Amino acid sequence: MSADSVDQTAGSTARASLTPDRAAEQTRTLFVAGAGTLVALALFTVPMCALPALAAVLAAGPAAQTWMLSSMSVGLAAGLLLTGALADDYGRRRVFLLGAVAVALTCVLGVLGASPTLFVLARVVQGVGAAALVSCGLGLVGHAYPCGPARVRATGIWGACVGGGIALGPLLAATMGPTLGWRSPYLLLALLGGVLAMAARRLLVESRADRPQRVDLPGALLLGIGTSALLAGLVAGRTSWVAPSTLAPLAGGVLALTAFVLVESAAPRRGRAPLLDLRLFRRPDFVAATVAGLATGLGVIAAMSFLPVVLERGLHTGALAAALSLVIWSAVSVPVALVARRLRAEGDAQLAAGLLLVAVALLLLTGIHAGQGLARLLPGLVLAGIGSGVLNAALGRQAVASVPADRAGMGSGANNTARYLGSAVGVTVVAVLATHPDAAGLLAGWNTAVLVTAAFSLAGAAAVLACRHRPGRT
Repeated sequence: MSADSVDQTAGSTARASLTPDRAAEQTRTLFVAGAGTLVALALFTVPMCALPALAAVLAAGPAAQTWMLSSMSVGLAAGLLLTGALADDYGRRRVFLLGAVAVALTCVLGVLGASPTLFVLARVVQGVGAAALVSCGLGLVGHAYPCGPARVRATGIWGACVGGGIALGPLLAATMGPTLGWRSPYLLLALLGGVLAMAARRLLVESRADRPQRVDLPGALLLGIGTSALLAGLVAGRTSWVAPSTLAPLAGGVLALTAFVLVESAAPRRGRAPLLDLRLFRRPDFVAATVAGLATGLGVIAAMSFLPVVLERGLHTGALAAALSLVIWSAVSVPVALVARRLRAEGDAQLAAGLLLVAVALLLLTGIHAGQGLARLLPGLVLAGIGSGVLNAALGRQAVASVPADRAGMGSGANNTARYLGSAVGVTVVAVLATHPDAAGLLAGWNTAVLVTAAFSLAGAAAVLACRHRPGRT
């Protein structure tokens, strides 16, 4: 029997036993968790439409600009598993609150000085704080809502908040930045982070796993080092792919990630809880959700993260049009995510469909040339929004449905780690392929890079479909 069928069967029992107090608790949990995800994704997307202005203010070169786009993904990739595991064992409400405080503080610290290095370091730590908001938020939702239609609706709303946050960030950058200064969006998000912390303290009910364990901190360190080293090698590859400055960090990243796998497999023998229980990879539904998250980051998130730069520098459309490109994409995804929760198709079928739609959309975004504008990209942006909405709803649902009930934080952390690890690598690959000093070179590089992201999406869809036919699927 599939997880979706179990959800439907359990739904009537859960609804029958729901008390008014429990329903109010669920509503508060979903509101705060959704708001946390909204703030985290808004913070993630703010620099995408402000990169040219940020580069000018901070005197950032091409390599620094690449790091400014991908640095928060590093923090997210390194922090999602850690915060998810800490939340399961020490309290989801507690870790969510700490994440909100970290976001608020680092938003302020990152804009105090005019230095690319300080900005990038703050973005990495912001990623860790945002990781707590995302993984704990979805973990709280998974704990508050029992299996069944209620959880499907709740994770669909959570997926809509992902799209809403992606739309909010560019709007803040395009409207506040030119009038109130480049620091203003970050200061507003710092304020919202503080409000989130107070809301979490007052409105959320603490939850944790039934059997807390010691968290595997060495695993988190290795994951962060491995991700950062891989990105450093990819950025250095802009100059030469065979230079020691490129090969050394690439090799170091592979070694660190390999060590991460070994450490995670040995964690139970050392009396520690692994950040990621490798036995979950025996479950086809978990593999499908993880692969889909990785392909989402490598594909649509990577391409959309760089698209505003293409519009501003390649097509000379201006900052507002660049922001609108992300708003159109994400605004379409919000209602689609809400509708997708009502689909009766199995979760992995929705994942494959979403990735296929995204791949076609990315193909529609290639072949652009000078003289064109935002209207040329509109069909691809709308279709990408539809595909992303399907993905956001299905990923949120499958992240908690493919793990044991008391490990919702781990499920959320693993899925979102895959998504933002893919994003960190994908954004760097796109930036390396597309960045050129002249507009013609930038457009030519973009046309190549977007084909690569479409290929990642197609490969992800194929892998998800293969998981549907693996032995052991339940």
